[in-house]
Amino acid sequence: MGSDEVVLNVRRVLDMLKFCLVEVLVGFALVAVLVQTQTHPLGYISIDCGLENVSNYNDATTGIYYTSDAEFINSGINQNILPEYKTTYLDRHFLTLRSFPEGTKNCYTLKPVKWEGNKYLIRVRFMYGNYDNKSQLPEFDLYLGVNFWDTVIFDGVSTSITKEIIHIVKSDFVHVCLMKTGVTTPIISAVELRPLAKTLFPTQIGSLKLYARLRCGSITYGQQTRLRYRDDPYDRIWTPFFFQNSLCINTTETVSPSRYRPPSEVMSTAWAPISPNDSLVFNWKPENAYDSFYTYMYFAEIQPLTANQTREFSIALNDRFWNKSLTPLYLQALTKRSIWPVPVSSNYTLELKKSEKSTQPPILNAIELYTVKVFLKSETDDTDVTAILKIMSTYGLKRNWQGDPCEPEDFKWDGLMCRYNNSTSPRIISLNLSSSQLKGIIDPSMSNLKRIETLDLSNNNLIGRVPDFLTVLNLKGNNFTWPVSDKLMAKNKSGLLLLIIDDPPIRTSAKMNSILIPVPVLASVLAAVFGLLIVLVTLRIVKKRIKKARGRQRGYATPNRNGSVLVTRNREFTYSEVLQITNNFERVIGKGGFGTVYHGFVGDMQVAVKMLSPSSFQGYKEFRAEANLLTKIHHKNLTSLVGYCNEDSNMGIIYEYMCNGNLAKHLSGRLGSNSYALSWEERLQIASGAAQGLDYLHHGCEQPIIHRDIKSTNILLDENFQAKLADFGLSRAFPVEGGSHISTVLAGTPGYLDPDYSSSNRLTEKSDVYSFGVVLLEIITGRPALKGNEEATHIVPWVNSMLPQGDVKMFLDPRIQDNFSLDSVWKLVELAMACVSHNAIERPTMTYAVMEIKECLAMVITHGETESDKWVRMIPTSLETSRLVPHTV
Repeated sequence: MGSDEVVLNVRRVLDMLKFCLVEVLVGFALVAVLVQTQTHPLGYISIDCGLENVSNYNDATTGIYYTSDAEFINSGINQNILPEYKTTYLDRHFLTLRSFPEGTKNCYTLKPVKWEGNKYLIRVRFMYGNYDNKSQLPEFDLYLGVNFWDTVIFDGVSTSITKEIIHIVKSDFVHVCLMKTGVTTPIISAVELRPLAKTLFPTQIGSLKLYARLRCGSITYGQQTRLRYRDDPYDRIWTPFFFQNSLCINTTETVSPSRYRPPSEVMSTAWAPISPNDSLVFNWKPENAYDSFYTYMYFAEIQPLTANQTREFSIALNDRFWNKSLTPLYLQALTKRSIWPVPVSSNYTLELKKSEKSTQPPILNAIELYTVKVFLKSETDDTDVTAILKIMSTYGLKRNWQGDPCEPEDFKWDGLMCRYNNSTSPRIISLNLSSSQLKGIIDPSMSNLKRIETLDLSNNNLIGRVPDFLTVLNLKGNNFTWPVSDKLMAKNKSGLLLLIIDDPPIRTSAKMNSILIPVPVLASVLAAVFGLLIVLVTLRIVKKRIKKARGRQRGYATPNRNGSVLVTRNREFTYSEVLQITNNFERVIGKGGFGTVYHGFVGDMQVAVKMLSPSSFQGYKEFRAEANLLTKIHHKNLTSLVGYCNEDSNMGIIYEYMCNGNLAKHLSGRLGSNSYALSWEERLQIASGAAQGLDYLHHGCEQPIIHRDIKSTNILLDENFQAKLADFGLSRAFPVEGGSHISTVLAGTPGYLDPDYSSSNRLTEKSDVYSFGVVLLEIITGRPALKGNEEATHIVPWVNSMLPQGDVKMFLDPRIQDNFSLDSVWKLVELAMACVSHNAIERPTMTYAVMEIKECLAMVITHGETESDKWVRMIPTSLETSRLVPHTV
């Protein structure tokens, strides 16, 4: 290396160090600015709607940093409530608002920070304040993304309204939309988003819409009596409330939090009945007749009791016991939650009743009530949304493009056409940007619209190259000098593309002209190529016939277990070789509707050989389906194909051997009286492997595949107890486009069959999800799907009947010892019950199931060997109160 090169390299290094130093200094400066001006916690989004763009502020009470909504929405008008409604206790963000006199759909677009579990508390707040001097109370609909959230109805000019929901965000974007439904103008005062720990507020399916969050306290609804951040780390707003015929007791001591982190200030007060012998009763009615509730109750003993004093009481909701004996611990918060939605009722009565041996009345410190909100519509694919937003930004488009591009369908963006599929997200298939004053080159983001078929760029001022992935492309009225690639012109000539360009045709460059071949020469070349192709095809046919006549003699030799030579033929085996592999079918390892399964060896490798029985009802069709399928799919959680035999009437499939048999035998104990009982962690590992294999079939293959016979006997275990799905004879390929289901004759195993599929013959991937949910229940309970083949003993209703009792010991496999995380058990129960929902659309996808099971495993790994007191942590239970030990974060 010369001296000049050394000097040059040294300069490059110095320049790089200089750049890094500048970046570090800028970073420190940015952090300093954030510390001084934005004291809100990580991940909080707090928007003061209608605030001027230069007026961001830290709230004096909470310290939360609020920003203007100017960067989150491009429509609406800034407004202020009238002075007479500005009171001293009113939150500052109620002083301004944004109104939307134009347009039916107006949306705020948020992009939250990525958070573990992607679970957020989303809150919107409204106050009319007679800003327009009309005293005309607004009424409009509120949407979260593409789904209806709630209706906003004011009952007074000075009334404030808060709508709140706990929601798992599955997209990169959160859209909060106001929909005009009548003559009044929608308004909004604030939008707030708060990350939540993923283990908090679990649900079987859907989101949780806040009905009430109450604490014992003053009936004055001023700011001074409400509690939120900084007292509450999740910024929940706790409203003071008095039960009828109750009194409020309190303490000045600090109360230690539970996992749900109710503030000490909330827990330092409690309701108690006026008469010591009375019950504490709380009634509420649902807003809608079909609402089901999740209930969270918070308890802490805040009065020091003497040795001869006790406080013990039962909890019943609509006369169904949650707990028959509960004793709150002194200055320690305890959360009791419903693990399943409370059954739908026209009226709810919560009763806390003193036990016979108790000397003190029941107490309740706080309560949260949520209704289940199931969002059925899918948002537009994230890739398409990111691309269309980039296009919008690049060209500075001023269209009223707000919220989700494709949903709701009646309010999709102008100039777009979308393709809808019930089982997948909508995709953009057409984009019309004609006469949109576009300048410069065509934005590369357009190529990220992977499903687009039609693109209209006519009558703009575009230059440069054009994309070649379309079926219709309108380029008229632009300034292209070299817009069309050879690939695009070829598609146009073949009829695969409708290309609309200016007349006269676009110029071809001199370079392109120089490579044009004279017609006679081109004809001669094509004739020669055609002749060569005929010769090659003929040779291929002759070669195949010779191979067949010789009995497929090409191959390679491997030593058998007894030293003999076995010839393997590219996964094809002769019947004589199968006899050699199985030692004349010496050892039977299984039987099924297909036939008998034998143990064998291919070289030193153990294999399982499944031979088709001549009397098999499944027959040759299923044999071919399974063999063909296994040659195309490869995944660590699917059984691997070693080879197959298809010689006259002798047909068989050769798999890798799974030495630990199938899952069903391990769960039932049929491996022997001294068989090893699977631990909870091993069961989760098996569930995770099976879920990943099924997720690969549904979403990882080029053409999705429905297994149709998921059951515990078709989940095989290798020497490391890794699960692999087997038996693909009933599997069906699923169309990628053009339908949400396929109609087919009912097939599968009783006990695992999707009831929706059974009644309609409409097969979807959710049919597999139902079967997998039954397997999860088997893993949890150790109980078979059906006992004695009687529907009355089906595992799903059996488990469902146990859930209201809240005692996991009632249905958990008794062979599982106490070395597991109780939270992970309940989480898996919730997932299983969601999978076996009667309504197929309410079942999760296998991708979601994989994620949930991994979270269950993380709980086990994180917490390790759990203590026995976790039997009762955070759930309704009937266990002895001496074990009620709270859990803190």
